[in-house]
Amino acid sequence: MQNKNYILQLFSCMFLMLLLVGFFQSWNLALSIFNLCIISAIMSLGINIQWGNAGIVNFGVMGFAALGGLANVIISMPPTLNAWEEGGILILSGIVTFIISIFCSIYLWKKLNIDKKKKYVITSIIIATSYFLMRYIIDIPILTIESIEPAKTGYLGGFDLPVIISWPIGGLLAALTAYAIGKIALGLRSDYLAIATLGISEIIIYVLKNEDWLSRGVKNVNGLPRPVPYEIELQSKQWVIEIAQFTNVSLPEISSIIVKLSYSFLFIIILIGILILLEIALKSPWGRMMRAIRDNEVSANAMGKNIKKRHLQVFIIGSAIIGIAGAMLTTLDGQFTPVSYQPLRFTFLVWIMVIIGGSGNNFGSIIGGFIIWFFWIQAEPIGLWLIAFITSYVSDSNLIKNHLLENAAHMRLMFMGIILLVTLRFAPKGLIPEVKR
Repeated sequence: MQNKNYILQLFSCMFLMLLLVGFFQSWNLALSIFNLCIISAIMSLGINIQWGNAGIVNFGVMGFAALGGLANVIISMPPTLNAWEEGGILILSGIVTFIISIFCSIYLWKKLNIDKKKKYVITSIIIATSYFLMRYIIDIPILTIESIEPAKTGYLGGFDLPVIISWPIGGLLAALTAYAIGKIALGLRSDYLAIATLGISEIIIYVLKNEDWLSRGVKNVNGLPRPVPYEIELQSKQWVIEIAQFTNVSLPEISSIIVKLSYSFLFIIILIGILILLEIALKSPWGRMMRAIRDNEVSANAMGKNIKKRHLQVFIIGSAIIGIAGAMLTTLDGQFTPVSYQPLRFTFLVWIMVIIGGSGNNFGSIIGGFIIWFFWIQAEPIGLWLIAFITSYVSDSNLIKNHLLENAAHMRLMFMGIILLVTLRFAPKGLIPEVKR
């Protein structure tokens, strides 16, 4: 059994570090780090169920997170009525035509009793024809929509629904995309699967950056609605004024702290809900089957288990969790910026969270998410302090000292490397290893 006191000590140390940030820097910063740590922990849970419990390598983390952010825009932003009038229906009809053709080609592939080469030719012709038909239908409406007040809108907008609905929708959008990817890619060997998912992630982000009619592309979508009050609204509330007077904290700062605490409350509910569901799944016969497939696919296949089908299930579940986290992150930021999703940078950061915490253990993934994101943010101030301390006896005009102080932000890469090396040296299975049942 896992040592519960040890787990409690790890989480206590983590929260102590957050408290130190609050006392010595600012409570706003501490709560900002805390909220981002929760989102990171949810992302690492999504990777953990794929890799830690099923052995699936998914390097497409940022692609699924970006889809969660897109769901935020589609659900919560008001529709651009002029854009819909000028060609929104035509764009939808073109996309639906292409999707129907895909399903038709799949149906024909299954039903036609002909040579495989002929099947490839027929399905390729159907897909290519439907693609060019779709482009013929949507190209002119897209140009028209993107020219409608491009500085303000230039896109179709959304459904103007409560933003919190976008979180499960973001998970659903990521899950549907994972299903399509999984049906094609999950038959690949693990190293090829890693390359394929990374490439697909780049394609998703490339589309979001260039299809302005959908998400304004690199012009970004700003002013996303919130599930919590705005600071300016809180500052007029009597109870907030009384708290500010009692704590001797400025009104803007106390209102910002209340907003961040509100986000923390919502995020913790989501994190606990996902953790409980994953723990139930892990301890169920389904969870034992997935670990058996992970440990020995040949034996599991010999026992009659459909390996590809089970891998697809886990791939969809993990991607959906990442999509939820992506929607939460966009809600917290208040804007959707496709250029901020950098697969080669943040994908491996999430993987480090899983490795550091302990692959195959949900609590390990959570503590890994907290530790890595905390030091990712705090590496710069810690690096500045460390360099200033080491060079305290060196003249301020020294070029080397100035160069080191100016480049302290790059210390975070060194911190990640040191944390990873130390953990792998003294805890090769992670801080909280998988429990062997």
